[in-house]
Amino acid sequence: MRSVSQWAQNTFGDVAGNLVDIIPACLARAHDRARNGQEGVHTQTLEAYGHGLHAVQYEELATGLAPYGDSLRLQGRTIMLVRNHLVYPIRYAKQNVPVTAARLRRARGFRADLIRRHGPEPMQQSFDLGLDELDDTELSPDLGLIPAGVRLVLIAYACSMERGVVRVEWGSAELRREDRFLIWHHHEALVDAGKTDS
Repeated sequence: MRSVSQWAQNTFGDVAGNLVDIIPACLARAHDRARNGQEGVHTQTLEAYGHGLHAVQYEELATGLAPYGDSLRLQGRTIMLVRNHLVYPIRYAKQNVPVTAARLRRARGFRADLIRRHGPEPMQQSFDLGLDELDDTELSPDLGLIPAGVRLVLIAYACSMERGVVRVEWGSAELRREDRFLIWHHHEALVDAGKTDS
């Protein structure tokens, strides 16, 4: 078990050290399963890998984190709740780029709404650019399944079929609506840049 930061200790308490080891291993297994699926279907595109990785990342984290928390079914996926923190994976890149480059594809939808609702308070007030505020009636009903007071911990990782998992970080971030970039309040490496786990 590796040593843990003060942030990790404050967030996850005495299980933080276990999570530091388990989370990267879960993502490496998810990559292996997705790669095996891609090789099994022999398509010319990487669709099978991408869709497979998206699905199995949740499954592997649910299995690995089961001894440390409870599960919630959100959007047809099992998401783990550990010490009042929802542990949510996001593959933000296919190559080894800093996590500060992480950006969502869409400003709306479950993932964006989850970050807005359960991520940290924005560091700066947003400017009124004439954009319509999201109406709560447009939000996914699954957000209502998350207990009040739960905070979000993002597991942001860079991974490709060829190189495997090359970077994993965790932390808390807000979503900047105008350009969909994640603004990290805190992030730290679980897998050092350039290290391949699979």
